[in-house]
Amino acid sequence: MLTIAGAARLVSDLHLRRERPDLTRRFATFLADTAASNVDTLFILGDLFEYWIGDDDLTDSFNAEVCALLRGTVDRGTRICFMAGNRDFLIGERFATVAGVRLLPETAKVGAGETAILLLHGDTLCTDDLPYQEFRRMVRSAQWQRDFLARPLAERRIEVESLRRRSTQAKREKPPALMDANPGAIRAALADHDCTRLIHGHTHRPGHERIQLATASAQRWVLSDWDIGRGDALEISPAGDIRRIDLSA
Repeated sequence: MLTIAGAARLVSDLHLRRERPDLTRRFATFLADTAASNVDTLFILGDLFEYWIGDDDLTDSFNAEVCALLRGTVDRGTRICFMAGNRDFLIGERFATVAGVRLLPETAKVGAGETAILLLHGDTLCTDDLPYQEFRRMVRSAQWQRDFLARPLAERRIEVESLRRRSTQAKREKPPALMDANPGAIRAALADHDCTRLIHGHTHRPGHERIQLATASAQRWVLSDWDIGRGDALEISPAGDIRRIDLSA
């Protein structure tokens, strides 16, 4: 379990991309404030990028710019931990080395105050969306990733753009509730990891709720995506208290 020595911040679902320089500027401002506030650890809970086609794309000017922002923050004293999302699950050790970040598994426990906090990207909780879960199993398989990464960068980029279009269309055809976290999956995750606090993103439905487990009361915090007029972070104090920071543009 990773222990936080001081204050920590968490963000998710920034979906940074070349076509949205406003998001990159907002992220740069947030990183500068995070470092200036002497935050011990910044957790990025997935989908930092709109998509990531492999660490061999690090020479791309936009990717290099984001890596430089991360490295600059680390060099100023803030540890950065990254957990893959459903858009950037191909981020690997080369990216981590260049950006200076620590890669986390898809489920992580963090010691904050007197209780542990469970961190997830959040897509594993959306168990009602069976087509998505099937797709997730496919793209997270070692064979699929080897085959995809063996293709030329240009070919991969075209494939990802096609997947994005199909994903957008599929979301339009699904009931919103289908794409939300399943209450049973939430309770199971908390129980399986012996935690009473959970933080995740992915659903783009920021909120905070109290949950009654079989033997204890628990809390779930959901981070916002960063889109036009939206965006937030959570901050955990050294005592383990959680507060939301409004970062909307």
